[in-house]
Amino acid sequence: MILIATRNASVNSLRSASARCVTRRFIQTGQAVTGAEAYLEPARDHPGVVSLLLNRPKSKNAISLRLLKEFQECLDTVQFDKSTRVMIVRSSTLGSFCAGADLIERAGMSKAQVDKFLIDLRRALGTLEGLPVPTIAAIDGPALGGGLELGLACDLRVAGHAVTKIGLPEVRLGIIPGAGGTQRLTRLLGLAKAKDLIFTARVLTASEAHHIGVVDYVSEPEQTAYDKALESAKQMSVNAPLALKAAKQAISRVPELGLESGLDFERASYEPLLHTKDRLEALQAFREKRAPVFKGE
Repeated sequence: MILIATRNASVNSLRSASARCVTRRFIQTGQAVTGAEAYLEPARDHPGVVSLLLNRPKSKNAISLRLLKEFQECLDTVQFDKSTRVMIVRSSTLGSFCAGADLIERAGMSKAQVDKFLIDLRRALGTLEGLPVPTIAAIDGPALGGGLELGLACDLRVAGHAVTKIGLPEVRLGIIPGAGGTQRLTRLLGLAKAKDLIFTARVLTASEAHHIGVVDYVSEPEQTAYDKALESAKQMSVNAPLALKAAKQAISRVPELGLESGLDFERASYEPLLHTKDRLEALQAFREKRAPVFKGE
């Protein structure tokens, strides 16, 4: 079952379920409010911010067939949910993010099953990367192999200050990153740095990953990665939803467009915003010296 976070009745039911467990953002027992391996949950007191939680605590959220299926269902929900303005991908338990593919499950799979899994994983990470809302990976534990590849498909990455395992160690296992790692890491860091990390299979600490540029922020010692990610999400979510979508769309096309074509695309993304209700609301709020109330219209 997938819990769908919306701003109506389903939000209330999710919050009620969370309140019955604990008042913290992480479940002490490792038992989430649902039996799902991936589910959506609204952030308390932050309208428009939704978390996509990975919930296989005993395996450090290794990507199983079931987790991948439910992860895709969550993404499909967010893709068409107008109430979601920012999404954070995180673990349901502190000390985890995603340890990559479930190698124990993989050992019992046929070649056809492995091929389908890789196709489905590629689709899921492509959907994540292409979501119309900003996405943030809150890395509060190991992000290895497919786990880091999942993080690379997000717009931004935040690592917990104490995290010590971030990397793409696949060549040590006789393979290469197969869920976008060679492509997304290279686009992020450039050829030389991506080759260095992948060829050496080096595993980084949070501070090392931040220094190189693999992650964008590291939490303060008294914070979790989710705390830090929530700060950024809050700053984003108060802005005009249609403008956020257009900005993400324009920026994401940069690698594939020349400058002039990119400027044309930027203008094409800019023009429709001039006639939106949110643009008029922003101007009215500026005149009245108040915060705008955006509706995504």
